[in-house]
Amino acid sequence: MTDAAGHRERLRQRLLEGGGDGFHDYELLEYLLALALPRRDTKPLAKALIDEFGSLASLLAATPTELLRVPGLGESAAAALKFVEAVMLRSQRRALEKRPVLSSWAALTDYLHAGMAHRATEQFRVIYLDTKNQIMRDEVLGEGTVNAAPVYPREVVKRALEIQAAAVILVHNHPSGDPTASQDDIVMTRAIIEAGRHLGLAVHDHVIIGRSGHVSMRAQGLL
Repeated sequence: MTDAAGHRERLRQRLLEGGGDGFHDYELLEYLLALALPRRDTKPLAKALIDEFGSLASLLAATPTELLRVPGLGESAAAALKFVEAVMLRSQRRALEKRPVLSSWAALTDYLHAGMAHRATEQFRVIYLDTKNQIMRDEVLGEGTVNAAPVYPREVVKRALEIQAAAVILVHNHPSGDPTASQDDIVMTRAIIEAGRHLGLAVHDHVIIGRSGHVSMRAQGLL
């Protein structure tokens, strides 16, 4: 057994016997990369990726294009990282299904934070709810730049009518990291509320996601 293979075997045994809490982030990443790059010593690459993106969470949130800019990563390893992110988000989403989201608020915000807090550009999403406040759809309606994602109130309401949603939760991220609502956020939110009011569509909240946490515009009295 080579030194690299022996090292990976020791990592595997540590994980199986004691779980992941005793590992550094780069060690968890190192083993994952080894599955995609079995003939390489992946420790230097794992450390380089953490240094490049700043954290494991930011790395998993990076786009394939951003990942492939890192020398030595390659498509197989980039795909492995995006599969891990997809599994993580899918499991969090499944935990929310068939549960009223207003009584599962912590689980909802954890899910949103995992998917949006470390994005480099702004994204606007709408969570469409049925009459029991269960999730019908979670859809991206706008992708933008580092400080803006275009969204049109009529598109939010039009989609709600198409799927017969009773209510929505609006969500977007601030790539700056600060989730404080801007004046533009407030104006846009109130425009959507007004557009939906005449058609019986309720806007339960607008949640703004930042790296350090989130802001509920309803909790702040801004709706």
